[in-house]
Amino acid sequence: MKPLDLIQSVDTSLIDKLFSAKRYQQISPFCRRISTMGDGLLYLIIGISSLLINGYDHWYFWALLLAFVIERPSYYVLKNSLKRNRPFKIMAIKNQITPSDQFSFPSGHTSAAFLFAVISATAIPVLWAPLILWATTVGFSRVVLGVHYPTDILVGALMGIGLAQLSLIML
Repeated sequence: MKPLDLIQSVDTSLIDKLFSAKRYQQISPFCRRISTMGDGLLYLIIGISSLLINGYDHWYFWALLLAFVIERPSYYVLKNSLKRNRPFKIMAIKNQITPSDQFSFPSGHTSAAFLFAVISATAIPVLWAPLILWATTVGFSRVVLGVHYPTDILVGALMGIGLAQLSLIML
């Protein structure tokens, strides 16, 4: 079995188990709300608020801006080059939300959430655990909502962490 076939098989198996459990339906409303927090408006509000509060010379705003300027096109190119179909398109599951684009790999919501969490936790270290937990929950919610596979989330998280670190080093 080829490595990509193995990954697809494991992903499909995990989603089958999740969707066959009755409890996943109980957490779907919570997951919809958490997923919405990763849509981007929160990052914009916090970034602009930081700029207004701290001024133009504070590193936090510039680190976020640089990271998102690198992350958004990278995510877009990867997603549209690899063209992995979303779980609800090839499996017998129902998506709980309408995704903003056609393909699933990597998860842009997860990438952005981890990018934001790492840079924000660097600015306010006491928030490290809650921010990482929140970013993880954003990623998990995307699987529960039927729009991503677990490996989409894993790669999105690694991408967000890596690009956050890169932007922090570059400043």
